Amino acid sequence: MATPVTVIILTYNEELNLPHALASVCGWADQVIVLDSFSTDRTVEIAQAHGCEVYQHRFENYAAQRNHALTLPIRNEWVLFLDADEWLPEELKREIAETLLRNPRENGFYLKWRFIWMGRWIRRGYYPTWILRLFRHGKGKCEEREVNEHLIVEPPLGHLRHDFIHEDHKGLAAWIAKHVAYARREAAELRKAREVVTQEEIPARLFGTQAERKRWIRAKIWNRLPPLFRPWLYFFYRLVLRGGWLDGPVAVAYHFLHALWFPMLIDL
Repeated sequence: MATPVTVIILTYNEELNLPHALASVCGWADQVIVLDSFSTDRTVEIAQAHGCEVYQHRFENYAAQRNHALTLPIRNEWVLFLDADEWLPEELKREIAETLLRNPRENGFYLKWRFIWMGRWIRRGYYPTWILRLFRHGKGKCEEREVNEHLIVEPPLGHLRHDFIHEDHKGLAAWIAKHVAYARREAAELRKAREVVTQEEIPARLFGTQAERKRWIRAKIWNRLPPLFRPWLYFFYRLVLRGGWLDGPVAVAYHFLHALWFPMLIDL
């Protein structure tokens, strides 16, 4: 029997990644919805060939796109957001199925995100990252942010044991281009310099969830450090203090790009 969950995947020109994501959920999930932003490659064709329900909507930002997806015809009580460059291993699929079968009291679950880059698991300095992706339909929505958006779900919330996998197949040039676009959105958020959290955002709390703690560090510490200097601190933290260099040269290259080049680009 299919697991009573609706998987939602947002796409734009994801013909290289989407087959891997769909192979991991089609036939397992009761419903798979692909919300496309008018791709110009074979993304829609691939989704239709896998039997997905395909919708298209003009992209404004990730938060707006996720919230629009929640207005589509969802036929299950549970919703799982999955990016096109992510996939579910068998252990996590079994855990989700068993969890939903017992009708849990929780309205949402954090999943552990495992990041693969150039075939290498970037573990030290980056893992585990807990992301709220599985929740009851009608009990959650996405906060209104340009980038680094999080789901806001009514408590109680729980955690599942097994990882889901991020593995982008587009290559380095596409990764850099994507992060240039992310940098523009991050810079726009920094320029807003909003001190008061609205009801449409997760709170910034030192002793909250992992995402709330990161939001607190960004608001109370990172944003107050000197621009162009703070990326070097973060790079040292990830590479040395968190032991990122122990994962080998591929990991060192990743930490250089993501922990130094990317935040430096945002500051610039």
